[in-house]
Amino acid sequence: MINKDGITVIADKVEDRIFMRTGVIGTGAMGKNHVRVYSEMENVELVGLSDLDSEGGKAIAKKFACRFYENHLELLKHVDAVTIGVPTSMHYKMGKDAVEAGVHVLMEKPLAGSLEEAQRIVEMAKDAGLTLAVGHIERHNPVVKHTKEMLKRNDFGKIITMSSRRVSNYPARIRDVGVIMDLAVHDIDVSRYLAGGEVVEVFAAAGKSGQTPFVDHATIMLKFDNDVLGIVDTNWLTPMRIREMSITCEKRFVRIDYMAQSIHISTSKFGELDETNLYQLPLEMETVSVGLKKEEPLKRELEDFVDAVESKRDSLVTGEDGIMAIRLAEAALKSATKGEVVRFG
Repeated sequence: MINKDGITVIADKVEDRIFMRTGVIGTGAMGKNHVRVYSEMENVELVGLSDLDSEGGKAIAKKFACRFYENHLELLKHVDAVTIGVPTSMHYKMGKDAVEAGVHVLMEKPLAGSLEEAQRIVEMAKDAGLTLAVGHIERHNPVVKHTKEMLKRNDFGKIITMSSRRVSNYPARIRDVGVIMDLAVHDIDVSRYLAGGEVVEVFAAAGKSGQTPFVDHATIMLKFDNDVLGIVDTNWLTPMRIREMSITCEKRFVRIDYMAQSIHISTSKFGELDETNLYQLPLEMETVSVGLKKEEPLKRELEDFVDAVESKRDSLVTGEDGIMAIRLAEAALKSATKGEVVRFG
């Protein structure tokens, strides 16, 4: 079931049930939620966690009845798979340690602090025959899955444009990257996934309000090789959380709300126009709301990761997907800095 180094199967078997041994390195805002979800999964044994904050880490370990490891290298000796939820600047180091220990990795987004480091992690995992998943969590949101399925069935017609808004106030937990690498990468990844093509041009404008040392607001335009246009609007300056996407298609207008996990599909048609009364246009519009069962995206993400390891298949968000998200985020930063379009071959 669990392949380590391509040879040894390591798992605990209790009453004919196989348990994958998992752990978490880094128990910040997302890491502690990974601990919780792993502890709730039936086919998983949460072995333990590691964090530089010993006091906080021990408290979380006690709450979820697992072991706290002062040194993450010790934790890696006792697990088959691990979530890495440390600050972005430490992703490469921790990912390298995990791969060298023969452990499958789910890396919180972004995959690494730079494109070069991301490429190295992917190459190391591939050479070791290990599963590498990236925590672009919105891919696991039920609204994204359902929208992708409807696009595949051509229910909406061809996509023309996509427009995303992901805004909130400044999260104190982020101390080593700007808003493009922290927030915009979500919508860059989802846009690429739904568009079904690759980005050939990136143009962006961004700035710093002075509240943080990083870029804290940006608008990014993506042009895909299938002529789809995508716009990503993001900032840390809005006093409420908005997570939504609008998709204009040939036959339908689709609005996605990630937090409410809702999809609204609109169509319209014009009646006979009275040119002497343009104030009251004879527009007939119909909007249908798709009711979906609400599910926790993180639970779906970890279930996909565990199944990918056991089935020896690609995870929904692969290391290559993580590389592309960073490549496009870096292109947006370059475009905003130089005021020019960044083109890909």
